[in-house]
Amino acid sequence: MNAVKIRGLEIAARHGVYDFEKSTPQLFVIDADLYTDFYSAAKYDDLNATVNYSQVCNTLIKIATENTFNLIETLAYSCANALMGGFPLSGLSITVYKPEAPMKVKFSNVGVTVTLERERAFLSIGSSLGDKKGYLDKAVKLLGATQGITVKKISSYIETEPYGGVAENKFLNCAAEISTWLPPLKLLEEIHRIEAECGRERLARWGDRTLDIDIIFYGGKIIREDALSVPHPEYSKRDFVLIPLKEIAPEFVCPLTFKKINKF
Repeated sequence: MNAVKIRGLEIAARHGVYDFEKSTPQLFVIDADLYTDFYSAAKYDDLNATVNYSQVCNTLIKIATENTFNLIETLAYSCANALMGGFPLSGLSITVYKPEAPMKVKFSNVGVTVTLERERAFLSIGSSLGDKKGYLDKAVKLLGATQGITVKKISSYIETEPYGGVAENKFLNCAAEISTWLPPLKLLEEIHRIEAECGRERLARWGDRTLDIDIIFYGGKIIREDALSVPHPEYSKRDFVLIPLKEIAPEFVCPLTFKKINKF
């Protein structure tokens, strides 16, 4: 994997939990590995086809000097999010060191590392209450406004019968392809926030709802957590998931079955 590397970027900034740390600049040191495809840059010797590390450094300096955080964890994530959002990266690993941290012990350095990876994910979005189209439209808008999520494709909206024997109303459904650097469980947190903003109440499983968003695929990953299973266990049985997915990603290969979506 190609990487642009930055080592030992020194920045005087004000971050820490103590008042004097917020008023007096201290030394922070940043290392970064920026994963990007620079084959074309190397082939044509073209700076515009790679990540300009001078611009990256300027971005890191701007984030560090124009903000004041209690934690270097917050500083590290702020830097990572700014780089992922501002440069064509497939992923990164960034470490923020605080060599002058005010501790009454002898140490050479302390720091934190943030690692992010951009993934292609697919969501199923549905509504069976109220202004169904309005809720789907709002969901797409809120997804696109969430840091770490870029909406790439939206399928046509289709009307479907309720699934599971609990809901009484017909659903309006669509599928979305997104690019995201949020880890799966953090993506799920943002989805739950968006559902709540649209009035979702979790009263009965498979019941009617203003908005329902499911993660169907997250890249080629297989995830089995208490809170999240990906690929979604029921997706291949649900036409309201498959029909929109076939429209926007017919060639996507399920990491469990190794079948293309258009073969289901």
